[in-house]
Amino acid sequence: MPNLVLGPLLRHVDDNSATVWVETDRPGTVRVLDAEATTFQVAGHHYALVVISGLTPDTEHEYQVHLDGEAVWPQAGSAYPPSVIRTLPTHSDHPVRVSFGSCRFAQPEDAQRRAKVGYCALSALANRLITQPVRERPEALLLLGDQIYADETTDRTQQYLKQRRDLSQPPGVEVADFEEYTQLYRESWTEPEVRWLFSTVPTSMIFDDHDVRDDWNTSEIWRQEMAAKPWWAKRARGALASYWVYQHLGNLAPTALAKDELYQQVLALHGADAQELLESHAARWDTEIGEHKHAQWSYCRDFGPVRLLMVDSRAGRILTGGRRKMLDDEEFAWLTAQLDGAGSEYRHLLVGSSLPWLLPPVIHHLQARNEHAAHRPGWRGRLAERIRQAGDFDHWASFRESFDQLSRLLHQTAAKTDGTVAVLSGDVHHSYVARTTEQAPVHQLTCSPLRNAEPDLFKPALRLAWWHPLTALSHAWARLSGVPAQPTHWTKITGPHFGNLLATLNLTATEATLTFERASETSLTEVCRLPLR
Repeated sequence: MPNLVLGPLLRHVDDNSATVWVETDRPGTVRVLDAEATTFQVAGHHYALVVISGLTPDTEHEYQVHLDGEAVWPQAGSAYPPSVIRTLPTHSDHPVRVSFGSCRFAQPEDAQRRAKVGYCALSALANRLITQPVRERPEALLLLGDQIYADETTDRTQQYLKQRRDLSQPPGVEVADFEEYTQLYRESWTEPEVRWLFSTVPTSMIFDDHDVRDDWNTSEIWRQEMAAKPWWAKRARGALASYWVYQHLGNLAPTALAKDELYQQVLALHGADAQELLESHAARWDTEIGEHKHAQWSYCRDFGPVRLLMVDSRAGRILTGGRRKMLDDEEFAWLTAQLDGAGSEYRHLLVGSSLPWLLPPVIHHLQARNEHAAHRPGWRGRLAERIRQAGDFDHWASFRESFDQLSRLLHQTAAKTDGTVAVLSGDVHHSYVARTTEQAPVHQLTCSPLRNAEPDLFKPALRLAWWHPLTALSHAWARLSGVPAQPTHWTKITGPHFGNLLATLNLTATEATLTFERASETSLTEVCRLPLR
């Protein structure tokens, strides 16, 4: 009997269409409602993205998944409610719930490690939604990076790797290629409650460093050091090719899928293996020519009165020739165009970035000072580079040109709208809200992790990073060291909050409210709730 390996994942949903992603154990035809898609193949694995169109706005559709006519979802004996596609209404005053977070480590088998990483916020969300009406489910779940940890594997994955190769040879217990990436996704996405959650709440995703490797694209020197490792090229190709299959495709609207040349090329193979095609593209995606990247992973999603711009702050970096930019000029122009004038059409403008735009001020000044020092010749520049890599100094603050550019754009946008402008981020293993001090404020909303642990020294260090006397001292030190004056200032509204948390924005035509909730064994407990105006 045919079966699902992973999924279904409900991905893009609007007022009249939806996409559902699956991985199957064999080639075939996948049907969801009245729509069908033939599987495509990568490295012997079979996938399909079913595009369902012609749906009625603001309606609910229970669905099953059939493979070659055989029902493969829901699973036999499932105790979970039916999976449902709920289309968006067409009127702009419809309230929207957007849940988000990042950094979800796969559940360890070892009880001690399981206790250390704690309870999963997504599992707790699923347990809540099981008993609630469909209308109470979020319209969007944003996964803001580190969906998998390619460089920090569980005992279960290491046993799998041991069967394939000698772990005493590099890259050791890290994953090495596309095939091993498929194991990470199976491990992370098959937990029963999370699998059901993904089947019924639309998800949008973006990668961060651990999806590839810690410190990914921190600097030009880091890239040179990694390129010298004989195993890196294959790892990078596998990382980006698997990201395209498992995460990126589902981010795209049906109209974008129809125009995507690579996706159409893969479908045109009619089931023949697309691994060579994908990995040849992946090799180009990982390079830059001049100051241009070959791929744009950023994308736009609209939810009634809400526009979301998910920005790639990892793969799109420009690092060669002494320049340091988060995005190349073409991609930043795209971001500007998507925001320009959107304030008159959308009440809430959200920018998703795996990395926070606004950090705790002390950390921001340290990173800005480090970037300034890294340009110096001799031992001072080399020391600054070592500190950069050791301290994970790779956020927007470490890309000063891009930080200034994004700050100006966000404040120009905020000045032209009466609604909310906010940056949604993760990565930093604590949660907080910061707000700029300008008349038209912009908010930084950071939620991390969904499931992971923080070192013991994290909490006191991060509290100090917001302490006003230390903030003033670090700012003065940075300025005296030659760091230019920053274009914006901000203050903390709440946080830092620790533990495994989920953030939810409740957005109406006139209001925006953010809630942080902490995961316990089977539930979410409210940590704080605050309006953003």
